[in-house]
Amino acid sequence: MSTNRSRNPIGGHIRVAGGLASTGLPHARDIGAEAVQVFVANPRGWATPPGVPAQDEAFRTACAEQSVPVYIHAPYLINFGSHTEATADRSVDSLRHSLRRGREIGALGVVVHTGSATGGRARGTAIAQVRERVLPLLDELTHEDDPPLLLEPTAGQGTSLCALVEDLGPYFEALDRHPKLGVCLDTCHVFAAGHDLAAPGGMKQTLDELVDVTGKGRLKLIHANDSKDVVGAHKDRHENIGAGHIGEEPFRELFTHPATQGVPLVVETPGGADGIEGHAADIARLKALRDD
Repeated sequence: MSTNRSRNPIGGHIRVAGGLASTGLPHARDIGAEAVQVFVANPRGWATPPGVPAQDEAFRTACAEQSVPVYIHAPYLINFGSHTEATADRSVDSLRHSLRRGREIGALGVVVHTGSATGGRARGTAIAQVRERVLPLLDELTHEDDPPLLLEPTAGQGTSLCALVEDLGPYFEALDRHPKLGVCLDTCHVFAAGHDLAAPGGMKQTLDELVDVTGKGRLKLIHANDSKDVVGAHKDRHENIGAGHIGEEPFRELFTHPATQGVPLVVETPGGADGIEGHAADIARLKALRDD
């Protein structure tokens, strides 16, 4: 493995419908992925399907042999700030399932959106519920190979609990800065929330603040996405790398920051009809910026 690859493996979110190994591994090869992210359940549903042991084993083994780090993205419906008890209950079941599946496939982290305060409830009330529901899940992660939970701030739509980097402070405090807690930073989200990554030094400033707020070593994964909209638009619309309002240069800056040492990047950009062409191009573009 090259030094640059080991500093920042670059890959994408891959399709696994039909089998983690039989579908996912060829897709990863086709896009040139050095790291992968997968769903282990319908991202827009509450089902918690069991894995297929043979597929799990083949996928885990192949990724380990090729030194490809694996991450799971938990379903989008999860919201621990919801005023609806059924949603909060289902969120617990869904996230527990993703964390268990993470251990089964050798994942290095499970990404979950930080949610919003619904039903007109106060932000503090929603954060208290996050503590009540999520802290027990974190305390269940007692095995050495249990993946950490990676909080992904959103673009700041509506009553989002966590969008700006500073918002991670209360979230981390509510969860007692648990050792199994980390961060997945989405560049489109943080730009949409108001951090001007495109300004000179903007990426460095944002990453410096992230370390100040969460502590060293908490950044575990980066979703590398350009933005179709301007900074502070609060719109979660991803664009291909260099084709949006962030541009290429901030990603080059990202690769030199101490906080990103060893942190994989995963693209979730527009990928074309087959999800291959666009992702392969973005992964190649990021590798070029990294290796320049």
